[in-house]
Amino acid sequence: MREITVIEPPSVADLRPLQAMRRLPQFGDLLRTLTAHRLKVRYKQSHLGVAWAMIQPLSMMLVFTLMFTVLGRSPGGELPYALFAYSALVPWTAFAGGLSNSATSLTGHASLITKVYFPREILPFTYVLAALVDFGLAAVALFGLMLWFGVSLSLSALWAIPAILLLTLFLTGGSLLLAALQVHHRDVGIAMPVLLQVWMFATPVIYPLDAVKSALPRPLYYLYILNPMAGVVDTFRRAMVLHQGPMLEALLTGLLVSTLLLAGAFLYFKSHERTMADSV
Repeated sequence: MREITVIEPPSVADLRPLQAMRRLPQFGDLLRTLTAHRLKVRYKQSHLGVAWAMIQPLSMMLVFTLMFTVLGRSPGGELPYALFAYSALVPWTAFAGGLSNSATSLTGHASLITKVYFPREILPFTYVLAALVDFGLAAVALFGLMLWFGVSLSLSALWAIPAILLLTLFLTGGSLLLAALQVHHRDVGIAMPVLLQVWMFATPVIYPLDAVKSALPRPLYYLYILNPMAGVVDTFRRAMVLHQGPMLEALLTGLLVSTLLLAGAFLYFKSHERTMADSV
């Protein structure tokens, strides 16, 4: 007997998040197919293809390097600033691209949502996975820069693993929340470029987190590291090119915020899932 899915108005009392999570593996083929489609469409008929995943952080790195070379002392210390900046831009550009694309993942697929039922969270998830693929491609260029500047890997590179996991956790929660909000509030998609631009300068991408910690009063510093990307960017850079362990307060704070965000975003998403087809 076939399983019957009933679509009805949302009700908090009817939410079963654990049951919804257990059903997701049944749609693994759809997740893989749509993720591959994201990547193919993005680079289709492009002469440079997947190289664009490296060009974006590289071009930003060049701008920041020229800026600090001309205007004054590099905040990277003895480390070449190009490597200092690029090691932070690798996780940042993956996050910014994934969040921006996933915010419109539901409204951009209205024809699919209104014709067939599947767990709607599959759509933002595909953009998260595509962003992680871009992250991997950009990391290839990072290894090339490390060879160029004679910077080798050390055991501290293992700290990149929790940084990547935190990036995935935070990006997934943010994607679910913004995708659900965009269905009813189209201002979200419009505001994303401005939000991400401001967010980047509020994240230690072009400057070290140490400088923020020494410059800000302690209460403001702890407010600053409520941004999980601060822990992601700083930990990844320290692990890959500075040969240092993480600033644990930033990493653990980011983990707490990201976990709460993902749980809350998933509940919010599922509570609005049943009427999404009426609004997209």
